[in-house]
Amino acid sequence: MRRTVGGLLAAAGALLLLFALATVAKAALAREQVRSAWAVEEARTAAAAARAPRGGVVRPSVRGAPIGRLVIPALKLDEVIVEGVEESQLVAGPGHLPGSPHPGERGNSIISAHRDRHFRSLDELVVGDTIVTQTRHDRTVWVVSGRRVVTASAPVLRSSPDVQLTLTTCWPVRYFGPAPDRLIITAVAAGRVETAGE
Repeated sequence: MRRTVGGLLAAAGALLLLFALATVAKAALAREQVRSAWAVEEARTAAAAARAPRGGVVRPSVRGAPIGRLVIPALKLDEVIVEGVEESQLVAGPGHLPGSPHPGERGNSIISAHRDRHFRSLDELVVGDTIVTQTRHDRTVWVVSGRRVVTASAPVLRSSPDVQLTLTTCWPVRYFGPAPDRLIITAVAAGRVETAGE
């Protein structure tokens, strides 16, 4: 009887371990696919900019498509931003909230990611740190201007007439189970916004 119970427990443990490994592998594969897609898009944008002047901005409507890159030097973070904030998009990278402007455009651009994946060290970011975003058309350098923790139900994602960036993740970052709160990092554009092809 003990051997049977022990065998069943060992088998259950092995299945849980395989499931966890498969989840990690799936996330790594999705991340690499979106990074490759962004590299192709950067090359395509550079070629198009060399052939023609900048026209209207074309945005991907497909959820999960790469829209830019997010670099936070203080955290050694370099991730490709994908369109959408549903689970299937957040597996691949930080997600851009549909309906908010792209980083560098007028308004409040909102980017979210899981606290146990791409934003696992976001709690180390402090006021004054630098963030860099690169989209198809703009490279924007940001300075962190605010940091706050709110309850998960609090309405915090506001529109803005100014160029602003908001990063969000669950809080506390190192928490077992569903986190009760949200960490909100706000940043303002600093320096020059460079346009690709100019």
